[in-house]
Amino acid sequence: MDMRQLKYFLAIAHEGQITRAARLLNMEQPPLSRQLKLMEEELGVKLFDRNRMRLKLTAAGELLMKKAEMIINELDETIKEVKELEGGVRGVLSIGAVVSCISLLPKPIELFRKKHPQVTFKISEGDHFYLGEMLEKREIELVIARLPFEAQTEPRQYSILQLPSDPFVAVIPSLWTGNSENQSISMRELASFPFITLKTDKTTRMHEQVVNEYKRHGFEPNIICECSSVAIIMALIAQGIGVTVFPKSVMSSFPTTVVKMLDIQDADFQSGVGIVWLKDRYMSKSAQYFIDSFRDVQ
Repeated sequence: MDMRQLKYFLAIAHEGQITRAARLLNMEQPPLSRQLKLMEEELGVKLFDRNRMRLKLTAAGELLMKKAEMIINELDETIKEVKELEGGVRGVLSIGAVVSCISLLPKPIELFRKKHPQVTFKISEGDHFYLGEMLEKREIELVIARLPFEAQTEPRQYSILQLPSDPFVAVIPSLWTGNSENQSISMRELASFPFITLKTDKTTRMHEQVVNEYKRHGFEPNIICECSSVAIIMALIAQGIGVTVFPKSVMSSFPTTVVKMLDIQDADFQSGVGIVWLKDRYMSKSAQYFIDSFRDVQ
């Protein structure tokens, strides 16, 4: 069995159908079917249970997929490391960021690009669970996230560089303030408005932190909308639908002409932020230098 066959096997395992896997690999279906048959004959086991709709991995297939992914990832990382040894910092740096941390990226990227113009970026956005899976599959090298990082992986597998904490602020429609020059708001005033919360089905810590702050002051937020998109929440606030409480850094990416950012007078709570990556895994020079660019911004 060789690397080429392992890649064929992984394509079939991920796609669940030989037809789709062949299309992904830019090859005909019969040769791919023959390669799978040869692998099963060589190993002396069935790798898939076959039905008309989808191929399902057997226990042996599950084990092979896990090991094959480790082998392919190890090879890819070795090739990258060898190339960097001679070629310097170049190529594509794949990173992830949760929706509320996108505003933290522009300055570090600007600093990094001045020093390493031959590196390009591929940025993925999502919640902790999605980005945690991408880290596990080596599709990205690091994640900029709110802390704690709520992925399914055992937390001890992660290395985390904690960045400066981010204070929470209230965001309300500008049309509600009129000509008021107030730069702050109380929790009691905030609780009187309909509330829009940033939340996904699986990542809830920041939502819970804000709700608990309301409760600590004796109030229950009037939640009228749960949303996983910062941009959508901003659009709703601009239209006068409700208010929210966001980490202050989020606001640097949005104009304050239609929404107004206010300090919260009687609440001083912070959102943790950090850079997350897998321990004991090769990290490219690009990723290492990009982390350094965050230190330079601080």
